[in-house]
Amino acid sequence: IQLMKYILLFLFSSTFVFAQKDLLASKKFQTELNQSYADSLKSPLTKEDLNHFKGLDFFPINEKYIVEATFVRTKKEKPFGMKTTTSRTPLYKKYGELHFSIDGKEFKLNVYQNVDLNKKSGYDDYLFLPFSDLTCGKESYIGGRYVDVRIQKGTIWTIDFNKAYNPYCAYNYEYSCPIVPLENDLDIEILAGVKKFHD
Repeated sequence: IQLMKYILLFLFSSTFVFAQKDLLASKKFQTELNQSYADSLKSPLTKEDLNHFKGLDFFPINEKYIVEATFVRTKKEKPFGMKTTTSRTPLYKKYGELHFSIDGKEFKLNVYQNVDLNKKSGYDDYLFLPFSDLTCGKESYIGGRYVDVRIQKGTIWTIDFNKAYNPYCAYNYEYSCPIVPLENDLDIEILAGVKKFHD
């Protein structure tokens, strides 16, 4: 019984440590995003918005939206031109599917690879995870949001929706942004990540 107590305590401690690490990573991402948007050389904001910028509005960081997903690699996928807010159609390839559950409901998101970006040194493990959800047009940007994902080892991958951010188009119409594919529309509120910029 004493051994079982130690084992359970160890498992709880390990889980707590990993959870804290994830939450700190979420906070770091959001802090760096704010710093980037406040930098006139990097910011997608218009000059007028940048002058009044105090920081992006985020949902509270929530461990519930750091989910473990089962990754299924899709094969023989052909590149396709992803629709954007302009006539531009950058080439993407469906890389796989991520299956996960929140509040006991099952969901699936397709994850994509940018063909041109993939050819650049240091970007060969970069993946693109666009999604929309029931907060779109209310608390979050109507056009959906993005999460940047790296290729992870094994079949259990982590998605951190606290790192969800808006397309640049949410701040400035001069940008051309990929439109979230219909198959990545989630029938749930993802109360995590960046909220909409303008009411």
